Amino acid sequence: MHHTLDIVIVNWNSGGQLRDCLNALACAETTGLSLQQVVVVDNSSTDGSMDELETLELPLTVLRNDRNMGFSRACNQGAKQGMADSILFLNPDVRVFRDSLVKPMTFLNRTEEGRAGIVGIQLVDALGQITQSCARFPKPADFFYQMMGLDRIFKHRFPGHFLEKRAHGNNRQVDQVMGAFFMVRRDLYEALGGFDERFFVYYEDLDFSLRASQKGYASWFLADARAFHRGCGTSDAVKKERLYYYLKSRIAYVSKHFGRMKGLLLLLGTILLEPFFRIPMTLFRRPAGEVIDIIGGYGLLMKHVLRFGIAGGEPSDDTP
Repeated sequence: MHHTLDIVIVNWNSGGQLRDCLNALACAETTGLSLQQVVVVDNSSTDGSMDELETLELPLTVLRNDRNMGFSRACNQGAKQGMADSILFLNPDVRVFRDSLVKPMTFLNRTEEGRAGIVGIQLVDALGQITQSCARFPKPADFFYQMMGLDRIFKHRFPGHFLEKRAHGNNRQVDQVMGAFFMVRRDLYEALGGFDERFFVYYEDLDFSLRASQKGYASWFLADARAFHRGCGTSDAVKKERLYYYLKSRIAYVSKHFGRMKGLLLLLGTILLEPFFRIPMTLFRRPAGEVIDIIGGYGLLMKHVLRFGIAGGEPSDDTP
């Protein structure tokens, strides 16, 4: 039986990485599955990354937004273009290998796996080293530990969000797999209403995974299938904006799943406490110039709070 697959890639100024990603997909093995379409949703790129994509030998669909709509909204746009059994949300800085598609598709559609709803695979860096891509569901207290850097100083006492590298060596059920390679059953995706568009970028995969778990669906990590992942591939040049979106999504996640009061406490801690820990640690470990980006990121968050209040604005108002 052939199972069908749609692939959705959200692009924003990813340079040559998008073409590399698509070329790798064109070479991937598809035995036992039918690749219905590859949907590239472009969030108003200006770097030429979308030029001449139609020459590639793929069932390609291109959507061009006239402004940056955010990652979650663009993913939902792309998913609505197809009707395949499964959807792979793939970052443009990922290059699949030959077996990167067949193995997770086979696993996701095995009847004996029951309620498997999300599958990720092992991601490696340019040196072939395993990168951390499986995570725990965090509790509000975990975010406060992270603010003070306790997860980095006392790792055994305060485990971080991502599972240790040694936990990435075997197939296993996990709380969450990273959204860089995020394969989902379409019936689950539709039952959850897709990604929550209140998360402009960051935490949308964690939110989706938690909601899937609450409905009885499991996330699985496969160590016997691999892909290359560069990491931060489209956001290196906008570090202060990246920090702003991360902080804002973190607060939104806590408010949504643990209540408005805990979200408010996290917001206050983020603004009044965290910079005094983050900046010294950055000066100790990284170039001093990064402190400017950190201050800028917290400044953007303050600007957002002053403009919209604690509740925040609509996704369409999210560009700082």
